Amino acid sequence: MSVNQQAHTGLPYGQPQPGYQGYQQSGYGGQQMPAVHHSQYGAYNGPMPGYQQPAPPPGYFPSLGFPSKGSPVCLNSDTPILAPNFIGALRAPPPSGAPPPTSGAPVPAGQPVYSQFGQGDVQNGIGASAVQMQRPSASQPFIPGTAPTPVSQPATFQQYGPPPTSAQQLTNHMAGMQIGTSSSAPPPAGLGYGSSTSVPSASGSFTATGSGHYTPYSSSQGPPPVNVSHGLPPTSLSPNLSLGQPAFSGPPMSAQHPPQASGFVSPPCSTGIGPSSYPSTTGAPRPSTMQGSPLPGHALTGLPTSQPNHVSSPPPHPAMSGPPPGPPVLGLQGPPPPTHPSPSGYQMQQNGSFGQVRGPQPNYGGSYPGTPNYGSQPAPPPPPKRLDPDSIPSPIQVIEDDRNNRGSEPFITGVRGQVPPLVTTNFLVKDQGNASPRYIRCTSYNIPCTSDMAKQSQVPLAAVIKPLATLPTDETPPYLVDHGEPGPIRCNRCKAYMCPFMQFIEGGRRFQCCFCSCVTEVPPHYFQHLDHTGRRVDFYDRPELSLGSYEFLATASYCKNNKFPNPPAFIFMIDVSYNAVKSGLVRLICEELKSLLDYLPREGSIEESAIRVGFVTYNKVLHFYNVKSSLAQPQMMVVSDVADMFVPLLDGFLVNVNESRTVIVSLLDQIPEMFADTRETETVFAPVIQAGMEALKAAECAGKLFIFHTSLPIAEAPGKLKNRDDRKLINTDKEKTLFQPQTSFYSNLAKDCVAQGCCVDLFLFPNQYLDVATLGVVPYQTGGSIYKYAYFQLETDQERFLNDLRRDVQKEVGFDAVMRVRTSTGIRATDFFGAFYMSNTTDVELAGLDCDKTITVEFKHDDKLSEDSGALLQCALLYTSCAGQRRLRIHNLSLNCCTQLADLYRNCETDTLINYLAKFAYRGVLNNPVKTVRDTLINQCAQILACYRKNCASPSSAGQLILPECMKLLPVYLNCVLKSDVLQPGADVTTDDRAYIRQLVSSMDVAETNVFFYPRLLPLSKVDIDSDTLPAAIRNSEERLSKGDLYLLENGLNIFVWVGVNVQQSLIQNLFGVSSFSSISSTLSTLPVLENSFSKRVRSIIDMFQSQRSRYMKLIIVKQEDKLEMLFKHFLVEDKSMSGGASYVDFLCHMHKEIRQLLS
Repeated sequence: MSVNQQAHTGLPYGQPQPGYQGYQQSGYGGQQMPAVHHSQYGAYNGPMPGYQQPAPPPGYFPSLGFPSKGSPVCLNSDTPILAPNFIGALRAPPPSGAPPPTSGAPVPAGQPVYSQFGQGDVQNGIGASAVQMQRPSASQPFIPGTAPTPVSQPATFQQYGPPPTSAQQLTNHMAGMQIGTSSSAPPPAGLGYGSSTSVPSASGSFTATGSGHYTPYSSSQGPPPVNVSHGLPPTSLSPNLSLGQPAFSGPPMSAQHPPQASGFVSPPCSTGIGPSSYPSTTGAPRPSTMQGSPLPGHALTGLPTSQPNHVSSPPPHPAMSGPPPGPPVLGLQGPPPPTHPSPSGYQMQQNGSFGQVRGPQPNYGGSYPGTPNYGSQPAPPPPPKRLDPDSIPSPIQVIEDDRNNRGSEPFITGVRGQVPPLVTTNFLVKDQGNASPRYIRCTSYNIPCTSDMAKQSQVPLAAVIKPLATLPTDETPPYLVDHGEPGPIRCNRCKAYMCPFMQFIEGGRRFQCCFCSCVTEVPPHYFQHLDHTGRRVDFYDRPELSLGSYEFLATASYCKNNKFPNPPAFIFMIDVSYNAVKSGLVRLICEELKSLLDYLPREGSIEESAIRVGFVTYNKVLHFYNVKSSLAQPQMMVVSDVADMFVPLLDGFLVNVNESRTVIVSLLDQIPEMFADTRETETVFAPVIQAGMEALKAAECAGKLFIFHTSLPIAEAPGKLKNRDDRKLINTDKEKTLFQPQTSFYSNLAKDCVAQGCCVDLFLFPNQYLDVATLGVVPYQTGGSIYKYAYFQLETDQERFLNDLRRDVQKEVGFDAVMRVRTSTGIRATDFFGAFYMSNTTDVELAGLDCDKTITVEFKHDDKLSEDSGALLQCALLYTSCAGQRRLRIHNLSLNCCTQLADLYRNCETDTLINYLAKFAYRGVLNNPVKTVRDTLINQCAQILACYRKNCASPSSAGQLILPECMKLLPVYLNCVLKSDVLQPGADVTTDDRAYIRQLVSSMDVAETNVFFYPRLLPLSKVDIDSDTLPAAIRNSEERLSKGDLYLLENGLNIFVWVGVNVQQSLIQNLFGVSSFSSISSTLSTLPVLENSFSKRVRSIIDMFQSQRSRYMKLIIVKQEDKLEMLFKHFLVEDKSMSGGASYVDFLCHMHKEIRQLLS
């Protein structure tokens, strides 16, 4: 069963939508997408092959989805539902209010399996849930000390029904899992399963192992109580209590809850999911939980799962032909359906969009062959059970807890190996010797002492470094230290820069390097006495001795040819082909540049920017403009020989804005008129970059090219490209070619640009395939940015483009940069991810590095580390500032080292880990099939969690999924990465979109990947108009949405405002200025400015979100049941995705299966 089903409360939200043919849909760059294709499978998921469709049995109402959620304390405690057609009275209260199970819907004949991590070329039915569960908008807090008391009841006898085959199987087993800290309770003594043979696995298409065919539980038996204690010690389970529950024959009384008791045991270091004993929902009863020893051949396991090709322990066991030894069970009549070996994937998930949950198959005579019929009447199947999404780790809860616990105190960086607050928490940083987490974040702040330990845990050791990060106004930017002629003090051997961890000896005359232990003389001008603690007496006067981040003024020896650089230049290069002129783009750019040139970046308090500017227009040929201040009118020079590019003028091409203002304004007025009647549709591209690079070379300066480009460069010229877009390659071994550049020409061009310090920022305005994978090579390798506005329309995209352009021109940039990361003995930097070029194994070269870009560095052991001395990193960035000053920016960080794996797992940061894993995977698709990349990610994640389970968690039943406290969100976030458009594209995602996102993510910081993979979703009706606080966010699942509410979702690229069909008219009037839901326009790109407090507050929230992101997000209005809702649902990442991605619940089940396979 999917998580997306709800208790029947009137008209269900989110009825399956028809596949909308031929509508335009907004995509990543805000482009209109081609039509979303009809899925080739309908929205019905009918009976098993060869079965007739039965009528639903009495007492069963198919429209009922999952029961409403009960207390989040107990994983299988769902509040019972009162249904209109139930009769009779409940004979005994279900434990913790849990209703017994009902039958699930089997998979129809010939229906292919959902291929989430399998063959991948199978498209499935619409992913919208037909019956949605109404839930409170945020997960309820866990109340410590409450857990249901196990209730022992006699198990009634049931005959065997058909073995479970539906997707519910996994969710059901999982439902019994305990989510709490690692429990030291022994496994329930008598928990046993029936004999094992293979059954199809549920939902997705991971390969996985487990015990094969199992005898299902008795449907007359209720689930045992389980804990949900995120970060709190678990409630212990009484091992020997057998739990049973009578057959269901009447409306449940939700008031009848057993008393709750607490019994915490082990230390709070993990989150666990306990032994499963969930009732089946597949029409198949399961054997009751037994006291005493397990049945012969039965294993003490939770979550029995299947694997098509091989079976891990317990071994397969022949199906029994009589009742099992142990207490008798009472069940439905009828033989089992044939067991089918599982195809390579999850079964189709039974969410609302695949039809209703169905009852058992009554049209079959008697029971199993050879099984005596015990003659009792079949009990009507009760409503379906499921794993309650509120009882599995919630990102919202973790984010909220961190804000509450760590948002009020400043983060003081003086202590080694401190884990900082989450990126989603607002906190103040006080630098006392380690770099701020705004500059460096690590996957773990306590790293293993040996490489064997690191290999065993599989936790990647990586740092995400953002050297020029912008700090909040209440934090001090790095101090600039000028040591004059001699330059910065460095270690003689490893060349590390002076930092707080250097040890002064011999009365301060020498210092010992903290990185390589070499002893270096202190120059006489730098000498200072030591105090009684061995610290220099000028410790607090020198940033390099007391702070984690600071800058040195570089000397001439740090400059090219030992000569100080000239200030950098900006060159604006505008495509004036037919498409660019006709769309109004050329006029828009020229108008904006007139005012934007007053806002070029400048150093500190200097009044005027030192940056010079130049202008080029192009189509099949290039036009250079002389805008020298002495001219009355600008002059144009045309270079038509694009095969041999040169710059036709030196003097007058790059000028000071203030000196040449009248000539520049005159030029910007004339360009749109000059090309107004152009018929030229073809463009060149590589010669444009060559021209800009040659101009910077001639002026002997570094700089940046701003290129505005609209189409595939097919004109005869170097770097000419052809249209090679081919969706048929998706899910084949050749899919990787879609991410690779067509030709090596651009890589060589990028290398030349880096050598010249020529950074390229590319603004793309495509109406069709443009080959971003190839055009993006030069921006990517020079440290530049790509912006993409597909199907650009002036009225809807103008604001976004202009905001991006303004920010791009104004932001802080370092030019002609080189970055090196030094480490203390024992580890070294081995791998680098991001937008840069490397000509050797240690130096990251960047023609430009701006304040939004990160470089991710992976470390490996090359020796043992010691717990006493820890490990050190020093990132040194040499760059030219926008005023032409050569500087060194230094960031230092000290980490702890551990000999115990528990210490590693206690000090990890999941957000940084996901940032690294996403970049690792997105680079992997260049050379590997996408399926291989996905499998590698799943495997690594399973190994990380299995290692924790084996070495750090207290002993407990194999049926428990136990997650480290710091990593309890790893499964949900990893699933979001696996479902992303790069690794699992939907039918409407273009090849260019995937290449664009791949490049974008590779230089994102941790805060950006966090919101990109798990978007922020806020209920707008809960906005407090009198306060600045935001309403509590809700989880990214359709069942959390109410038809009577408005929601705001942001992911760093888009902001959606979703409007439910039943929203109060007053809210619609206040926000949109129209009187009814039907009058709201879906084409709005900004909210109307209305003079009421609700409108002002919502607009201020949107403005605040915009200011927090490096790109201006496109605003998209989505009306419920509108065609754009498909796009919106794509971002509800806890649900099953239309492209086949697993839901969070299913993926958690799958991870549990993988972990158990590794442990067995």
